[in-house]
Amino acid sequence: MRFLPLAFALLAALHGAAALAQAAPEPQPGHARTADGRHTLNLKDADIQALIATVSEITGKNFIVGPSVQGKVTVVSAQPMRPDEIYDVFLSVLRVHGLAAVPSGSMIKIVPEAMAQQDGGSGLGAARAESSDEIVTQIVPVKHVSAAELVAILRPLLPQGGQLLSHATSNSLVVSDRAGNVKRLVDIVQRIDTVSDAQVEVVPLRHANASELARTLTSLADDKTAQANGDASRVFADTRTNSVLLAGSKNGRLKLRALIAHLDSPVVDGGDTQVVYLRYANAKDLVPILQGVAATLSGSAPPTAAKPGESAGGLASPATIQAHEETNALIISAPPAIFRSLSAVVRQLDIRRSQVLIEAVIAEVADQTASELGVQWQVAGNKHIIGGTNFTGPSTGNNILSAAINPFGVGNGFNLGYVAGTIAGPDGKPIAQLGALISALRGDGKSNILSTPSVLTLDNQEAQIKVAQEVPFLTGQYTTNASLGGGNTPSNGITNPFQTIERKDVGLVLKVKPQINEGESVRLDIHQEVSSLAPTVTGAVDLITNKRELTTSVLVKDDALLVLGGLIDNQLKDNVQKVPALGDIPLLGNLFRYRSNDHQKRDLMVFLHPKILRDEATEASVSSEKYNYMRTEQLQMRQEDWPITPRSQRPLLPEVHDFLASPSLDGQPNLAQPTAPATPRR
Repeated sequence: MRFLPLAFALLAALHGAAALAQAAPEPQPGHARTADGRHTLNLKDADIQALIATVSEITGKNFIVGPSVQGKVTVVSAQPMRPDEIYDVFLSVLRVHGLAAVPSGSMIKIVPEAMAQQDGGSGLGAARAESSDEIVTQIVPVKHVSAAELVAILRPLLPQGGQLLSHATSNSLVVSDRAGNVKRLVDIVQRIDTVSDAQVEVVPLRHANASELARTLTSLADDKTAQANGDASRVFADTRTNSVLLAGSKNGRLKLRALIAHLDSPVVDGGDTQVVYLRYANAKDLVPILQGVAATLSGSAPPTAAKPGESAGGLASPATIQAHEETNALIISAPPAIFRSLSAVVRQLDIRRSQVLIEAVIAEVADQTASELGVQWQVAGNKHIIGGTNFTGPSTGNNILSAAINPFGVGNGFNLGYVAGTIAGPDGKPIAQLGALISALRGDGKSNILSTPSVLTLDNQEAQIKVAQEVPFLTGQYTTNASLGGGNTPSNGITNPFQTIERKDVGLVLKVKPQINEGESVRLDIHQEVSSLAPTVTGAVDLITNKRELTTSVLVKDDALLVLGGLIDNQLKDNVQKVPALGDIPLLGNLFRYRSNDHQKRDLMVFLHPKILRDEATEASVSSEKYNYMRTEQLQMRQEDWPITPRSQRPLLPEVHDFLASPSLDGQPNLAQPTAPATPRR
């Protein structure tokens, strides 16, 4: 009975051992392990799940198998391998079947290759990859080549599932593929991304012309042999600096530089002689400027006070420049380099200069008032005795004695007198005797003068307009005596008066020199003079002139009006003549006084109106406007009926036509000659 529990315990132990034996994993088919810890894989049409389990058992790695991982695999191995080699074979098998192993922490995910490239856990950098079949993503920086250009080159080298992108901002490549393929692409990029010897080189020329030399070198660069050898270079010309630009490989540029050194040689002594025709500038004025430029370019002294062809230092001048005034041309004999510099200076100076139309407006308004009032007495007692007052007024011009002799010439204005009989005149004939005379006169004079002289001139060129009369002024007078028959006594001679006369301009003179600034303003140096003859003044030896002169420099905006100067003159003059004592008596003293008053007021203003004419169209419009104004005035005069001259014979300017329209500029037909044919356009 004691042995019964022991038997039951033995049976229970055998049953547990059998259960453990059934629970233990069976060895996978095709897997053999050697004594040194290496393994041999031999699988034929085995399930990929079995391969994953075998590799997990050998390498000790943990795998997560995706639901889409299915298929049969065949692995044939003749020699045993270490666990790490077994894992590389496993990754290669996965790659063949379009699968990839993606590390994710302590686990490795087995997913399709397309999904593995999108998984962030695929690793960054092929250098840290454990196997060449592992999928990695690497950033490849590019230094000397454009990353976008490398994409087209490297794309054919990637499998269909590989990804290759370019980042233009950082000039980098982003590659996602198997580690081995990524490493191969990186090696290719490093070989391509090198400093190229193809550069751009600037070769300045001293004697040859850059444009002509570039055409010659371009013809040589188009050689098929040079292109086949990769030595073809491109040639460009920079006319501003007279330089040649070479772009290409180092060998090609060296060959072209050797050719340039031979071609850029000085020509025969004396250089070339060419004729440069000018359009706007004056050839004679440009000669000293160009001579100074040529001397500066050659490093010699300017040709001042030297013979033609020699500089001031006695050295031969590198350039000879002469002007031909008949054709307004320059004859330049200089080396090509200096001639090109001189030609550039001529082109910049020979430009069309703007013109300035200057209109000066001179307005003068004068008002003059004169008043005279007085009483004169004259008494003739007999033919030998006379008496009375004799006042000289500004307007009478005659004394009372002549009035007593001629009562009808007593003076201007209102005259009221008393005739007291007659007296005997110098010839014995009786004339009326004037006893008293009352004179009253008031004179008003007004004048309104408007002068608008205008002149057109070039920029920075002085112009003058003069509208005046040459008036003779007496400057000297001599009297000589000449004897008759050789006698020495003055009584035997005759008187020979001699006078010297100087003629001066009396009228309007306008001198102006404009200077156009960079903006829309004009600087004007002006001298304006307006003179006229004044009425004769008692006591003056010769003629008297009124002169108004203005000299100034102003800055005026284009097409603006500016006042230059003015004068407001107001003169008041009172004059009284009276008999002493009698003229001071109240009331009765007026009978012994003669009073006059003169009031003169004059307003003078000078205005200026400049207008810049920058092109031919503006000049034509201004000229046509002035021309049509004069023609309109003549047309209005033709409409008058009082002249005896027939209308068809009265002066009339011809009608103006422009180059585009047949009618006149004012849009009206020619009223002057209705039957005459229209003026043909030129």
